Amino acid sequence: MKIEQIYTGCLAQGAYYIESKGEAVVIDPLREVQPYLEKAQKNGASIKYVLETHFHADFVSGHLDLAKKSGATIVFGPTAQPDFDAHIARDGEMLQVGNVSIQILHTPGHTMESTCYLLHDEQGKAVGLFTGDTLFIGDVGRPDLAQKVVADLTQEKLAAHLYESLHNKILPLADDIIVYPAHGAGSACGKNMSKETTDTLGNQKRTNYALQPMSKETFIAKVLDGLMPPPAYFPENVRMNIKGYTSIDEVLSKGTQALSPAEFEATANDTHALLLDTRSAEDFARGFIPNSINIGVDGNFAPWVGALIPDIKQPILLIADEGRAEEIVTRLARVGYDNAIGFLQGGFEAWEKEGREVDSIPRVTADELADRLAADPALRILDVRKQSEHLSEHVIGSENMALDYINQHTSDVSKDKTYYVHCAGGYRSMIFISILRARGYNNLIDIQGGFAALKATGRFPISDFVCPTTML
Repeated sequence: MKIEQIYTGCLAQGAYYIESKGEAVVIDPLREVQPYLEKAQKNGASIKYVLETHFHADFVSGHLDLAKKSGATIVFGPTAQPDFDAHIARDGEMLQVGNVSIQILHTPGHTMESTCYLLHDEQGKAVGLFTGDTLFIGDVGRPDLAQKVVADLTQEKLAAHLYESLHNKILPLADDIIVYPAHGAGSACGKNMSKETTDTLGNQKRTNYALQPMSKETFIAKVLDGLMPPPAYFPENVRMNIKGYTSIDEVLSKGTQALSPAEFEATANDTHALLLDTRSAEDFARGFIPNSINIGVDGNFAPWVGALIPDIKQPILLIADEGRAEEIVTRLARVGYDNAIGFLQGGFEAWEKEGREVDSIPRVTADELADRLAADPALRILDVRKQSEHLSEHVIGSENMALDYINQHTSDVSKDKTYYVHCAGGYRSMIFISILRARGYNNLIDIQGGFAALKATGRFPISDFVCPTTML
């Protein structure tokens, strides 16, 4: 028997490949399915099942393409109602895979169809629990994402279901079983996930706050406490996972069309596409195509795209480093942004070489800002980290507007005022500035190195706690 976790850091997502005696299953696959097919082919195995733990909100699963290309059967747990052929398993049903078996455990709570898969080895011993978004390492799945799917379904009712699932289906299992969750730290599907991506169930019983002895009412209060609004793209991803989607092959073919600068400009004018520059913050600041926005691919690219680009169907034109267009289109497709329609051939350098219009972002070092602040203490410093980061530690006098909610609070920034903008290290601040720059805000200055650089100078007063206030 072989068990392999295939972890994708930018999504904090774990897919799983299980193989026994020439048969394999893939659990919660990503959109690009070729790696799974190649793995099975290399091992001389056939993929028998594609197991889905639930209808995912944070990414588009590769279940349809993988089933089509491998001949595998898609499996969901009880109550799932997909708009395509799938086996809807019974609670307790056993699936045979080579010499091992997988038991369906219906565990509603994160969503009503949420299901865990309990792996039994060749001797019939339960050895692994693939928990999806029901149980994470250090946390449990948030129970507020499926409220609109069933009439009168509230987050409190979902949390109550989750309590019953944990206590009736998971806590009675043996302590030596390994927990294999769908996500780790950084995912928006929970609030307290560990950076570890597996653990024994026994250790989770001892350390996971949600598995400690408590009443159902206390559990509901604890699980719902501190939940932030989910990213805006989540409902659309759920819809695609239920109803189906365009094959990744078609998405890649359309998105990786190379366009000359003239073709790029004409296409932008004809389609009103979003210009998405995926280069580093430093490269973008030095020069960029006017009205483009910067979300660097070498970061949490796909989740930030989902959080900040409201229209998932909007045409997108890409400005990217050489040779990275296919990677970027793939990562967009993982979160349902299937309408990339081409990339700038030769990158920004080709655009600039032809003498076309360019723009740049003004930047200051932390020391330069300290000098300016000494001369004018009224300068505005805008912190675009999460509120929790700002409350933990910040420059005294700085104002907080989290990048996550820029689309809801753009009007809180004045076009007539100058702001010095920082995040933790510079990735998010450039995203923030680029979005507002495209909307006509021309008085935003980036602080190189972010909060880390400000703190390192020793020239700024740092507070380690402040009560939340309305900013700006």
